[in-house]
Amino acid sequence: MKDHILAIDLGTQSVRAVVFNTSGNIVAIERTPIRPYYSKRPGEAEQEADYFWEKLSLTCKNLFTKNEELAEKVRALSVTTQRSTVVVVDRKGKALRPAIVWPDQRREKNFNSLGFFTELGFRFVGMYGTVKYAQAEAEINWLLANEPDIIRQGYKFLYISGYIIYKLTGLYRDSYASQVGYIPFDYKKFSWSSAGNWKWKAFPVPKDMLPELVAPGQTIGTISGYASEKTGIPKGLPVIAAAADKACELLGSGCFGSEIAGLSLGTTATVGLNTKRYIEVIPFIPPYPSAIPGMYSPEVQIYRGFWLVSWFRREFGLKEEMIAENEGKAVEELFDRFLEEVPPGSHGLVLQPYWSPGVKIPGPEAKGTVIGFGEVHTRAHLYRAIIEGLFYALRDGLERIERRSRRRTVSLRVSGGGSQSNSVLQIASDIFQLPVERPSIFETASLGAAIVAAVGSGLYDNFNSAIGSMTSVGNTFLPNPNHRDMYEDIYRNIYLKLYKKLKPLYVRIRKISGYP
Repeated sequence: MKDHILAIDLGTQSVRAVVFNTSGNIVAIERTPIRPYYSKRPGEAEQEADYFWEKLSLTCKNLFTKNEELAEKVRALSVTTQRSTVVVVDRKGKALRPAIVWPDQRREKNFNSLGFFTELGFRFVGMYGTVKYAQAEAEINWLLANEPDIIRQGYKFLYISGYIIYKLTGLYRDSYASQVGYIPFDYKKFSWSSAGNWKWKAFPVPKDMLPELVAPGQTIGTISGYASEKTGIPKGLPVIAAAADKACELLGSGCFGSEIAGLSLGTTATVGLNTKRYIEVIPFIPPYPSAIPGMYSPEVQIYRGFWLVSWFRREFGLKEEMIAENEGKAVEELFDRFLEEVPPGSHGLVLQPYWSPGVKIPGPEAKGTVIGFGEVHTRAHLYRAIIEGLFYALRDGLERIERRSRRRTVSLRVSGGGSQSNSVLQIASDIFQLPVERPSIFETASLGAAIVAAVGSGLYDNFNSAIGSMTSVGNTFLPNPNHRDMYEDIYRNIYLKLYKKLKPLYVRIRKISGYP
């Protein structure tokens, strides 16, 4: 009986191919580590598009080689990928240059004017700087200014999700729920922007270069003979449109109504939820599409999020790396000891995790901040301050979402690498003053994609029943009442006031140093 779903997750650190049954249990899984990007110059992040495809093909091939019986049981597949990684291909589907991967920091100063009256309107509502920042960040503007031949020779301008769909099916289609980035997309209507919309000037991708958009849960194509030979996936298997990784994580964590918010503790840390309402957390900044058709996923990002843990490990964790290797332990266990050694509040060390600027939260001038240093502080204090600072920032994001949605969150579901630490999740519960629930399955992005495919292929009639049957909670962390007052005081009276007070100094630092 064909009652299994194959979910492919092309993430930042690895490619996963996971087979789920209708209860949401993992039947088989294959992981392949990947090098997320390389940098020829500071700030650049690129990777060969075919590298991603070859790693994905290898992962799927290994899965079916080890589990031959699954070929007859898989009903459909879905794909979820990292967001905002751009690929430009020619008429033969060959990438014309390396993919521009989402951490890329290059910016372009030469781009289209939006017209006097349009720009005047943005100035009037206080969004002129934000729009200009977005134009500078847009990959299409950098390509037009620096590699115009790529666009002239290009046939399709795709995100990595659309590129992988093309390699699997031979069709230039993509889920509308994977369109996250600086492109002429109407986030309210889930379609390309209407003719005459200002986004066509701001992000001037020729319309005929964009893929056909398909709603999550709809069949986007079938596995081609070429793809079957490369991957081992059965030829003709339906490919169901899913969504980008963060949207799938929300779904796979069981976040359905606006009472349950999701924390994604990955390289980019986010807080968000699924809602039927179109909610702009910051005016004029749209919510992203949900993995559930017709719904939205308003979110707030901390761009360098749990990357800060990797940064700390690289810059300050050599001793723990050596101990872990000698004792055969995971280095994360030793870092968790730091969290236990230092009391809540880190003896007054407070960190604001704006290691990378943002569009509005924070603004483009933002920089990271650590205040309160004294002789009592050690590496352990800095590590705990990093974790606490990330959750202060995410709580600020959640409160912004709650104010705009006029709904209160009653619990949090967590996903991503940071969710595997009990100590980290206890800190999250204490700072948010909410129950924090860890799903029973770590592979929440894959599970979310599988849920979409399960509904789309008819295994379930609707998302409500699929989520109820395929997701479950493993552990729950409750707030420690003894920590409430300290965290509340630091959050309200120190953390929330930092950015506003330091913003003029950030602007001045950028003028003096030219960085970033």
